[in-house]
Amino acid sequence: MSDAVRLFWTIIDWPFKLASYVLIQGYRYSLSMFVGRNCRHAPTCSEFTRDAIWRHGFWPGGWMGLARIVRCRPGGTHGYDPVPDVVPPTAHWYVPWTYGRWK
Repeated sequence: MSDAVRLFWTIIDWPFKLASYVLIQGYRYSLSMFVGRNCRHAPTCSEFTRDAIWRHGFWPGGWMGLARIVRCRPGGTHGYDPVPDVVPPTAHWYVPWTYGRWK
């Protein structure tokens, strides 16, 4: 990807990253106390989603976060599950479910 295209997508992605950051932080400091603070993973699902969006962008990070939230259920995964350093090589924007680890 050329530098001009990368700069274009960075500029387009910035407002979405910022808005999602504000919404997730708002959830963490207000609604999560009513929902309960009992995530099965470390870092918590909201921290994971926030960091994934901030590191990889709104579209891939959002799908990674959704996959993590789906895994955080009774009978699901648990334990230490950090945000991956790189986007999976098979992931593409037109097949968004390939960004997340669903099992």
